[in-house]
Order: sequence, then structure tokens, then C-alpha cells
Amino acid sequence: MEITKLACHGWRPEASRAGCLDPRCSPISLPLMLRRHLVTLLAATAVLAVVGCETTTSNRVSPAVAATIRTEAPGDYYIGRRYYKRDYKMWGWVRRPGQQWKESQLVMMSENTKLAPDREKGDLGIDNNSEYRLQGRFTGGQVYEPASNRFYPEFVLTGYEILSTAPPFIYSDRRALDPKVRLLIPPP
Repeated sequence: MEITKLACHGWRPEASRAGCLDPRCSPISLPLMLRRHLVTLLAATAVLAVVGCETTTSNRVSPAVAATIRTEAPGDYYIGRRYYKRDYKMWGWVRRPGQQWKESQLVMMSENTKLAPDREKGDLGIDNNSEYRLQGRFTGGQVYEPASNRFYPEFVLTGYEILSTAPPFIYSDRRALDPKVRLLIPPP
């Protein structure tokens, strides 16, 4: 006796198909059945592989960062986050108060009027990841930074006030704060 899969009744002996009036009651060969299941299984695996792949970094703004931004009073100043990298000469990320960090710009600091905080202390990078209230302006010009082979907006610093030496984390990757790592990771 041969056993086949019937579309309407599942696995049944071939003889039990006799007398079935259901038009779906037709035998499906085992190899075809296995191919259908294999295709379904592969498709499900592919979907799970894509959906299940989650990076260890986050592109979401943390509640602490969002709360800090909400408390910033509007005004004629900027918020700056020092982003020190040993091999690069850009200063850090600058944005308007109330703007998200993803709207900030990585800038080259013009210190013709006022020295940057770390340079004023004589210790480059000591303020890495510190947050400042900056006074100054964008010149509209671009400054070439040779290590990254890119141009960055020029910001003329006229004054600053330190807001925090340990502000909430704004980057998607912890390596962003390592001065030796040659990654330029923008805030999300």
C-alpha cells in the first residue's frame, strides 16, 4: 500500500482517497512536498536572520539626552561637545540649543579670538566628551583637515562655559570616545 499526502486530508493510504468528492483531494508527491517545506523553511530562516540581526549600537536618543535638550533655553549661543581624536584636528560637534545632536556639525575651531578650553589649559584632549555652552559664530567657510581628508565648517570661538564634564552619552558606538580609535562617529 502506498501512502501519499492528500491536499484535503493529510497523509492517508492511497486507497482511502477513493470516493472523495473534494476537488482538492489529489495526491502530492513526497519530493514536491519536501521542496515546498524547504522553500518555506529557507524563507522563514532568511526573514529571521534579517530581523534577528541587531547591532550592539543604538540609533535612538536616550531619555537623559532628550531631557537635557528640552531644558536648553533658546538664545544666541551654541552647545558644543568636545570630540577629541589624537590623529585629527577638528574640535567637536556644535549645534543650536534645542536641536538634536544628529543636526550638529563637526567643526574646526578658529582660536584667533579665544583659545579652546583644552588648549587654554595646555592639555589637548583633557576635555574629551565635555559639553559646553559656546559663544561664537560660523564663518561660512570650510577648513581642510588633512588626516580625514575632508573639509569642515569653521567656528570662531569668542567664549565658553562648561556645562558638564560627564554629559549623557550621545554616540551609537562606545569607541567614539576613544582618542586612539580613528573612527569619526556622528551622533544619531
